[in-house]
Amino acid sequence: MKLAKFALLGLLLNACAAQAVEYNQVIPAKSALTFGYRQMGVAMEGKFSKFAAQLVFDPAKLASARASIDVNLASIDTGSTDADEEVAGKKWFNAKAYPLASFVSTGVKSIGGNRYQATGKLTIKGKTLEVTAPVTFDGRAFDGSFTIKRLAYGIGTDEWADLGTVADEIQIKFHLVVLASPAKK
Repeated sequence: MKLAKFALLGLLLNACAAQAVEYNQVIPAKSALTFGYRQMGVAMEGKFSKFAAQLVFDPAKLASARASIDVNLASIDTGSTDADEEVAGKKWFNAKAYPLASFVSTGVKSIGGNRYQATGKLTIKGKTLEVTAPVTFDGRAFDGSFTIKRLAYGIGTDEWADLGTVADEIQIKFHLVVLASPAKK
């Protein structure tokens, strides 16, 4: 009986210690930022190879949670060098004038278990719109996705504005591997 009480006490202490952790370092080499879209009805995928992310996340202090991600738009990888150059150009991202896309969180709330809802402002080509993403957190990585409408950001102008060629909906997916440190009191 004493052994069971010590085991229970140990579990309780470990649970309390787990809540006293703040996740605040993203490991870019193990993280990923990808996107999916439809071109002429065919599902396509790509990724961004250069991005920087900062976050502060303590599951016990969601009111103080924050995240920001800056994406180097010229680092796009569609699987085709020609397509990468086209998309970085003026009609799409205009990466010379607008080198970064930025997300800054405005709030995080729990939606049960290890699931959260992150809300924030996404800026692309000088246009800022609110986005909301469901996010799961397994203690080592944040995984989530959200969909944007590319034309709302001015992505794909002139002949590329034809939604029969490239769909308006672009799904953004992220996998952010994180490290923890003791929570600040």
